[in-house]
Amino acid sequence: MKAAVFYRPGPPAVLRYEEIARPICGPGEVLVRIAAISIEGGDIFNRNDIAFARPMESPAHVVGYAAAGEIVEVGTAVQHLRAGQRVTTVGLNGSHAEYRAVPAHCAWIIPDQLDFATASAIPTAFATAHESLFEYGSLRAGETVLVTGAAGGVGLAAIQLAKRAGARVIGTASTDDRLVRLIAYGMDAGVNSRSGGMASAVMELTDGRGIDLVVEAVGGRFLQESLHCLAQRGRISTLGAASREPMRVDIMPLLLVNGSMTGIYTPSDLATPRFHGLVQSLIEQVARHELEVVIDRSFALRDAAAAHAYIEDRQAFGRVLLIP
Repeated sequence: MKAAVFYRPGPPAVLRYEEIARPICGPGEVLVRIAAISIEGGDIFNRNDIAFARPMESPAHVVGYAAAGEIVEVGTAVQHLRAGQRVTTVGLNGSHAEYRAVPAHCAWIIPDQLDFATASAIPTAFATAHESLFEYGSLRAGETVLVTGAAGGVGLAAIQLAKRAGARVIGTASTDDRLVRLIAYGMDAGVNSRSGGMASAVMELTDGRGIDLVVEAVGGRFLQESLHCLAQRGRISTLGAASREPMRVDIMPLLLVNGSMTGIYTPSDLATPRFHGLVQSLIEQVARHELEVVIDRSFALRDAAAAHAYIEDRQAFGRVLLIP
């Protein structure tokens, strides 16, 4: 099969389009012929080999969390799935290829009304946003939410989910054009993250009260700024480092407001029935047009290096896909 592989971590140019062996389907797994790949933030991190990158399991490493396609083989221990079913999948690696094998609990049925492209972009972005807001963020109606990196896949999902839950939503993005586009998805007010002074702008927008819950996906100095945005007993769900800056923060602002900060890493919950049910529910909600997946553009799998570079240049609004 063809795959986008790398032999050493590094910039997008380390990705090569090569022929490698098709993965073997284990007893508790399904083998999927991939139709669409959603490039996730973790894929960029792992290719760059930052702090929490997964170890390379073979010389030609296939990166990637999320992909959708058709089941072509079912392991002997799998009872609830069958060959021919359309599924969207998540794994710690292996998405940037024509085939992948994943544990059966990491595959979700795609409703007939959803296409592969849309389905591929649901589990990671929407589940991460939902966990950040509700399971760990304890969001309540009437609270104010700050979503950093709001034009990304998780950010767009968080805006929609928070607005639907009755929150006021403030978002940050790197251009005024992106901020204008985010209004259509439920954002109430926006802050240009490149203009500086994010905390002072947020405090002005909240009449000095601050933020009840921050969904923080950017990291680095933005995480530090987020600490200065908190209301009394405010919370931060920190879930990524899209800025690729060092994650060093002074937590004194957190202490001064009796605040709390929780790390969000959804793969830790992948094997739980609760998480599997959550993802299936989110897929059904997208199918019913209650939530919207935003796809910026698609690249051919052979152009994975260009797709990664496009994302790192911060050009995308929503998810970027690869198509085998």
